[in-house]
This record gives sequence, C-alpha cells and structure tokens, in this order.
Amino acid sequence: MSIRTLNPYTNRIEKTFDALEDRQVIEKIANADVAFRAWRRTSHSERAALLSKIADLLEARADQYAALMTTEMGKLHSQGMVLEIPLCAEICRYYAEHGERFLAPESIDEIATGHAEIQNLPLGTIYGVMPWNFPFYQVIRFIAPNIMVGNSVVFKHASNVPQCAEAITALFEDAGCPKGLVQHLFISSGQSELVISDKRVQGVSLTGSEKAGASVAALAGKHLKKVVMELGGNDPFIVLSDANVDKAVELAVIAKMFNSGQVCISAKRFIVADEVYDEFIDKFASVMASLKAGDPMDTETTYAPLVSVQERDTLIEQIEHAVKQGARLVVGGEAEALEGAWLKPTILCDVTCDMDVFDQELFGPIAVVYRVSNDDAAVQLANDSSYGLSSAVISESSERSHSVANQLECGASFINTFSMSEACLPFGGIKNSGFGRELGRLGLDEFVNKKLVRVA
Repeated sequence: MSIRTLNPYTNRIEKTFDALEDRQVIEKIANADVAFRAWRRTSHSERAALLSKIADLLEARADQYAALMTTEMGKLHSQGMVLEIPLCAEICRYYAEHGERFLAPESIDEIATGHAEIQNLPLGTIYGVMPWNFPFYQVIRFIAPNIMVGNSVVFKHASNVPQCAEAITALFEDAGCPKGLVQHLFISSGQSELVISDKRVQGVSLTGSEKAGASVAALAGKHLKKVVMELGGNDPFIVLSDANVDKAVELAVIAKMFNSGQVCISAKRFIVADEVYDEFIDKFASVMASLKAGDPMDTETTYAPLVSVQERDTLIEQIEHAVKQGARLVVGGEAEALEGAWLKPTILCDVTCDMDVFDQELFGPIAVVYRVSNDDAAVQLANDSSYGLSSAVISESSERSHSVANQLECGASFINTFSMSEACLPFGGIKNSGFGRELGRLGLDEFVNKKLVRVA
C-alpha cells in the first residue's frame, strides 16, 4: 500500500510513501515501550522542559508547517500560520506550566486513620488515530498531555497528510525527545488491530468519523484497552430573537467557514428565531456568496478548497439529495470553475426531520438554516440529533442565553461566540460524538493510572 500527498488545490500528487510491514510496526512498539520505561522515571520539570522546547520550535517554524498543511489538505496558509500552529505551541506551554500541579498526589481527607492519596501515574504506550483536518493541532493535543503524564505514544496519521506526520516526528526529535517516545506509523487502517492488541499498548485515542470510531472502539473493547473517542458533530448555532443580527451573522460565517467547514465543532445547523430569521438569512447568504476562492497560499483568498474531489462530490450528492427531498437551496451547491476540490459556500433551508440531511454531519461549507418560534422550540430542535459535541447561543440577554445553553445536550456550549479550542478548555462530546475529553485538566487525566496508596 502506498500513502500519498494529493494537493487539493492543484489536484497533483506531491509525494508517496510505503506502508510499514507488520514486523516494522512491532519493532516500533517495542521501541516505544523501552522509551516509556525510561521516561516514566523522569521528573515533571524534565517533561515540561521538553514541551517548552517543542513550543519554541513550533513558533519558529510556523510558516514552514503552515505551508505543509496547505499543500497536503488545502488549509488557508494564514489559518495555519496565525491560528493552528500558535495553538499547538499554547497547548505545549499549558501542560508544561500546569502539568506538575495537575499530576500532584491528591490526599483523601475523609480517611478515618492514617493517610490515603491518589497518585497520578503513567500507563504505558498510547496509540493515537489522527484526522487530516488539523494535521498538527490534532496530533499535538494528543501527544502533549501524554508526554507530560509520562507515557510514550505511537500514532497513525490520516493517509493524506503523510508529510505533516513526518514533520511532527522530526519536530520532537529536534527538540531532544528520547528515541522511541514519539513515533508515527505509516500503516493502513487494517493494521490498527496489530497495534491495539499488543499488550504494551495501554490506551487508544481516536478523532474521526463515527464509522472509524465504532471500528476502533470495538477493537479496543475486544482487547480491554482504555479509549477516548471524538467523532464529529452536527452542532447547533442558535440565534435568539433579541440577538444583534449583524453580530450573529459575523460569528456565523466564521463558525461555518473556518477551515472550509471541515471542523467537527463548526456550526452546521443554524437555528434562528422567527423574529430575526428573514434578516439573518438575507445577510448570511450575502456574505457567504461573496467569499473568494483562490490559491490558499494567497492572503486575498477567503475560503479554501476541500481536502479532496471525492469529499467534494460526496457533499454535492448530499445537497442534491436534500433538494430532491424538498430542501431549498439559497446559495451555492455547486463546484467552483477551478482546478481542485472546490465547493461554493452553500446554504440550505426548509429542511424537515424526515429528510436524510436532517441528522447527517455535513463536513464542509454547508449551512442548514432553520426557523423556530421560540426558545423552547430552539432547544427541542437542537437536541433532536444523534450528535452532541458543541453548540453556540447568540443573545443580548445573559439570563436567557444561559437558560438555553444549560438545556443543550452536548459537551460544550459557547455564548455570544462560536465554538473554539483553547489549551485550558476540555474538549469532547456525548451521544454519537464520542466520549472522553481532550485538553484542559480533564484531557490530562484520560490516560493516567489513578493509583490509591493507603498508609495505616
């Protein structure tokens, strides 16, 4: 099997790689285990120093890494340069600064006599299955907390971003990371069981589709391994009747079009109060239609190609099927007259619960806009979903926005802003969006042995 970079802007193959043989995979796991046995004995300050060095290198190489992401999956260079790579550095520094405090022993004060505490200890080698849409951020948010805990990691990156995978492993080597502590595996999906079944691998973290998550979770369950799953969403963006419509539209465009909508926490369902619906959809459609396609390396380009022509064609099929079932196409819905994987920013409305698109994740620049009569109807519609990742509520009333947000069935709610990631904010969902958390204090705790020590 070959693994390749197919530039979504030029539609040309940039580079190819050969997959590892099974014996090579086992050798890498053995190296990871050796590295873990030594790394677990390092101090928190030593681990923090490595993460700080990685943060420095990320910032120094931001332009290089951003260009690599643009080449492999089409991201706007400016988004990689200004947002993704700085966030990676922030994550490394966050765990370097707070990791020792988070991992300190926790006394159990209720003990009748003697002393008892919970120690936060590493587990071993953790396996990560990573997606293509944020080729550096997704991997760094998986690796950084595990390095701080004292685990070693092996990861399988998405097959269309192999040069990013290489660059990440080189980054850790250049920072002085011990041999075997962080390793990428050029493997097929079918080789995941080889990794998960190995007794030296103690946990699995996956970010990806429901289908991939179900498959990997089943393997992890079969082999009794701890799992964290982040499986996407169909996130609601709720505009209440008292919202400032111009501000709501400004936030909605960012929430929808960042990374061309290829974001698990991008807004996908726009649930708008009847009183402001007409004004909102008119202004929203005007801005969406005005966005400019072009070279993703050019700062004048305002939206980028999708990751592949295949993904683009799948989205167009979903749009066309929705229209056949009765949805109304407001803008977009077709490819740009350009080489590469382009889909014009799209708005659908008049979608009803009996249409297939109602409960599908549209992973691209497609917004579905709904009209609701009141706040209760907005909450009911938002919760009528198989997913439960994130959400946003836009309102001029603090009491009202909190009341709506507190009723939403999801892992996070953002008020008067769009869903976003920060190093200190835990990230994850419920329902078919997965389980477990990444980032923040909660993300550090996922692959930790919470060991009780009781002294008589």
